[in-house]
Amino acid sequence: MARWRIRTCVPVALGAAAALLLSGCANPSTGSSDDDPTKPVTLKFWHGWSTPNEVKAINDSIARFEKLHPNIKVVSTGNVSDETINQALRAGGGSAPDVVTSFTTNNVGQYCSSGMWADLDPFMKKTGVDKAKVFPKTLLDYTQYQGVQCALPLLADAYGMYYNKDDFKAAGISRPPHTISEMKTDAAKLAVKNKDGSLKRAGFMPNFRLYQNSPDRMFAQWGPKYFDKNGKAQLADEPKTAQYYAAMKSIVDAQGGYAAMEKLRAGFGDEMSDGNAFLTGKLAMHLDGEWRGLMLKDAKAKFNWGVAPLPVPDDQANTYGRGYLTGTVTGIAHSSTHQNAAWELVKYLTTDTDQVVKFANAIHNVPSTYPALKSPELDADPSFRQFLNIAQNPYSQAIPASNNGGQYITSFQDFSYSEEAGKAGDLHAGLKKLDDQIDADNVQSEN
Repeated sequence: MARWRIRTCVPVALGAAAALLLSGCANPSTGSSDDDPTKPVTLKFWHGWSTPNEVKAINDSIARFEKLHPNIKVVSTGNVSDETINQALRAGGGSAPDVVTSFTTNNVGQYCSSGMWADLDPFMKKTGVDKAKVFPKTLLDYTQYQGVQCALPLLADAYGMYYNKDDFKAAGISRPPHTISEMKTDAAKLAVKNKDGSLKRAGFMPNFRLYQNSPDRMFAQWGPKYFDKNGKAQLADEPKTAQYYAAMKSIVDAQGGYAAMEKLRAGFGDEMSDGNAFLTGKLAMHLDGEWRGLMLKDAKAKFNWGVAPLPVPDDQANTYGRGYLTGTVTGIAHSSTHQNAAWELVKYLTTDTDQVVKFANAIHNVPSTYPALKSPELDADPSFRQFLNIAQNPYSQAIPASNNGGQYITSFQDFSYSEEAGKAGDLHAGLKKLDDQIDADNVQSEN
């Protein structure tokens, strides 16, 4: 029988992501792992994929699974949000899903600590899955919380740097920057101004409101520790925090300052449209995930482009190649009465090498197992391979799980908006208040 971690919850005033999860803290109804997975059964699988190619890819995966397990029929429902899944799990009963997914790794701590998703360690133990040999450590880190492995990675996302090779050549730059000081120098060379002095093109735009530029993603290049050994927030006392903000400001200032950057950003098109600023030549370097390469090809970008790891601090040059990791996670609903059969589906989707490779190639995401990452069947595109290397780099980092849906990242993001705009005042004092807020939110979530 799978272990359950059930806690008592009191509604509190938190950010939207945390409130969504905490609103569902009623004790979860207990399912069962006494079922025989060789008997005929129908599983309900809820996921968030919605585009035609994604839905086809997951349906093809299910068809392969059903061929291997003819006694298990899987009814798949797509385009389901975390909120809908959480409501169904709270309600329990026959209409609730058996296998669930989430695109939001920030919420894993809540899934594990509340007992809404079943602990998968007992299932792995009895079926001989050695998770440390199957999954990269960083991916395991963001799918567990305080020793409870309530989720497993179902493909990953890695972040790197796209760069315009034509712009680099015109500026006399022979390769993408490896360090932050090189990025600052290159960004200044690549920046282009209009006759009135306003920016026409940015070399690199660190601004935290730009597309995928959530501050935690670039911050990962410093390898920060958000919490101390006792679980207390330590952004004020983590020297890398101040170094990070100073570095981002120096890159902005080298190109004309924050106001000039924001004026340029105001004219950018939507991230996922043909008006994307990198695609339209308004950014020479750009932080983004592995999916962007396929979008650039589909849009028939009118310039030569490449992919490289994001640069690292000069005093950590040996870590070059690292990046920020996140991804889709999957698990078994606490209320499922078919948990052993559900595990067969989860195990297939997440550990079967042929399945992981085919799914990764189909939706252009990074494989989430060691064997799949090394498979010769993977897409051989050089730009995609860069992200495979980033995913396997031992210095790559994901954000630590928390018990309130990653509310601390939202708080960090809000503070970062003020800091980059010069409105935060004394940095250390502001960060100390941020730490206190994060700790208070965590305490409220535990009561």
